[in-house]
Order: sequence, then structure tokens, then C-alpha cells
Amino acid sequence: MTYRVGYIVGSLSQRSINRKLAKALTKIAPHDLELVEIPIGDLPLYNHDFDADYPEVAKQLKQDIETSDAILVDTPEYNRSIPGALKNAIDWASRPWGTNSFNGKPAAVIGASGGSISTAVAQQQLKSILLFSNAAVLGQPEAYIQFAEGLITDDGEVINETTAEFLALFLNAFATHIKRNLGS
Repeated sequence: MTYRVGYIVGSLSQRSINRKLAKALTKIAPHDLELVEIPIGDLPLYNHDFDADYPEVAKQLKQDIETSDAILVDTPEYNRSIPGALKNAIDWASRPWGTNSFNGKPAAVIGASGGSISTAVAQQQLKSILLFSNAAVLGQPEAYIQFAEGLITDDGEVINETTAEFLALFLNAFATHIKRNLGS
């Protein structure tokens, strides 16, 4: 069985190191995970006034999450937190009340940064938000990738063998987490 994993890149930049990381993950993923991007760049700012009539782009976001077997969130760290665009997407997907698209969904968090603690603080906040949204969040292994120029090529090839092995281990743990949570 193949599981559809919707992935969200928290950065809106097309040149983002987290977008490179996501591309690498699609290449490293085990055969039973199909990673498909869920775009968030065109979402307007969430406002509960839209709850009665969601814009099409927000309806599509919710549908993409709901039709995914699991969700992988790849976040940068901005000012020791998650990017506003990512929080905005989570707000759209978890509302209106009673229609939370993350409810019960297996999820995992990863991120890359040039700093020595990478995205550790942002990931902890993101996990808290996803847990509040009732996602079944993978606890271990944690994946804080310290990004250096040349670590991942523009084509998504991971140059450092140790990093490639760790990313494969992370994705295999996520696959096990998905199967356990979906009862497969």
C-alpha cells in the first residue's frame, strides 16, 4: 500500500532551503510514501468572517489535507518561531469549528536552517499547534537539519551521506508512525 503524504513548506520563497529539503525528501522517501506538495502561498490572511463562505484556495487547502493520509510540515525558523504564512495555513485548515482538517491525521515536522540549533524552537511550537489541532504528531526522531551551502543540490540530491542516511531514517520512522496510526 502507498500512503499519500501531503507536505507543506512553511517558506514562500521558491529558493528556500526548506524547499530544497522537501525536494530531497521526495527523492529519499520509501516506496510506500508518495509525497505531494500542498501549496499555501495564495491564501489570504485568515479571518473568521470567511467561515460561512471559504475562498476556493482555502477550500482546496482543506481538501488537500483531508485527502492526504498524513501530513509532513517542513518549517524554517523566523525570529524563533514558525513563519506567519505557515500559521495562517494551519488556521485556515483547522477552522471553522468542527471542520478541523488535521483531526486525527498522522503528522511529522522537519526543518532546516543555517544556525547551529537549526529550527528546534520553531518545531517545538509547531508540534504544539499541531497537537492542539489533534494531529497525531511523530515525536522521534526529531529532525533539525543544519543547512550548509552544498548540502542539497537544486535537484534535491543530498551530498552529505550522513545527512542522507538520517533523512531516510526519519522518513522510515514516519512511515511506521503512519501505519500505526492508520491501523495498517
